[in-house]
Amino acid sequence: MEHCGNYRLHSIPIRRCLCQRLYLNNYRVEFKNVRVHSTQSDQHRQKVIIETSEPKIVIDNEKLLREKLVDERTLQELWKIKVDPYIKLARWDRPIGVYLLYWPCSWAIALGSLPGTVPLHSSLQMAGLFLIGAGLMRGAGCTINDLWDKDVDRQVDRTKDRPLASGLVTDKQAIAFLGAQLSLALGVLLQLNCYSVLLGASSMLLVITYPLAKRFTNYPQIFLGATFNWGALLGYSALQGTIDTAVCVPLYVGALAWTVVYDTIYAHQDKEDDARIGMKSTALTFGAHTKPALSAALTASALSFAVAGYSAGLDAPFYLAILAYAVHAGRQIYTLDVDNPDDCAKKFKSNSLVGLFILLGIMGGGYRQYRENREKHRGTEDVSIVKSCVFG
Repeated sequence: MEHCGNYRLHSIPIRRCLCQRLYLNNYRVEFKNVRVHSTQSDQHRQKVIIETSEPKIVIDNEKLLREKLVDERTLQELWKIKVDPYIKLARWDRPIGVYLLYWPCSWAIALGSLPGTVPLHSSLQMAGLFLIGAGLMRGAGCTINDLWDKDVDRQVDRTKDRPLASGLVTDKQAIAFLGAQLSLALGVLLQLNCYSVLLGASSMLLVITYPLAKRFTNYPQIFLGATFNWGALLGYSALQGTIDTAVCVPLYVGALAWTVVYDTIYAHQDKEDDARIGMKSTALTFGAHTKPALSAALTASALSFAVAGYSAGLDAPFYLAILAYAVHAGRQIYTLDVDNPDDCAKKFKSNSLVGLFILLGIMGGGYRQYRENREKHRGTEDVSIVKSCVFG
């Protein structure tokens, strides 16, 4: 056999189409600068040597491409049918709720760090743990809400396509999904100290019942605020082993009033449907007096935050953050068009900035105090406080 460059073909079936291209099995073989000759006479060709400086093999089989497209469509269908409905059931596709649930936790963790009795890495680990917990508990709360409200959701234009209301997820599947979320959330809770485990567990009554509040009270947003801001207590106790009522209670009240502000704005999107089907909300209760009522809630919220900051000994940056919050929320209220659902939705979503304002205010206003306390307690930290009640 003769060798031509680095390439050779020996007794391999090659066929030629009408266009004179060479084919090797399912592959079209193209060559540049090709010279083909035989090792025997033209009458008895047995061996073929092909020389080329630039061999090129082109896949000519469309079957592989079709199979790839089918696989991609299959994965998309599996995602659409098996995964996406649960993401929407937990509202993980709309993370604004996770942010609003997490911010009060982060404020409390920042305030609980100020005494300097635990190292910085413990505070950061706790912040990460609470972020996971916020995602799980927000998803669980939405699942419970939809289980209670699936019949109501079918009658509301904005919610009629939710997985339970539309039938994409059955009650049994939703309950199983809820159980999985609560089990994981319990695993997160059990990472905390015993006081915090009991404090966190005590919020479950609110988590389960707050979706029903719209059926029996004109102020369901207060119930939502009481549930959604439990982290303002829990985050502090997770680092200190207990709550400081002078700091945590006004922080909790301020966060609750803040929730009344943003969720009343949110509720104005559904007020016509709520009125038609007999559901209650502060949007309907306040009605034409929405702006004065929200102004009062904003005032209560800002004052409560200021009291919490004073009790914690925070410096000027915190009060500047409260001022920024008041200006931001005040502008929202002043420019709010309660009859424009798009305007209500936009203003509701912007409230995530409020949480960041306040967190930065706590960090800036407490920096001097934190630095002094860390120097004082360095080497004598009691890390047993932040250890797990169960696994520690």
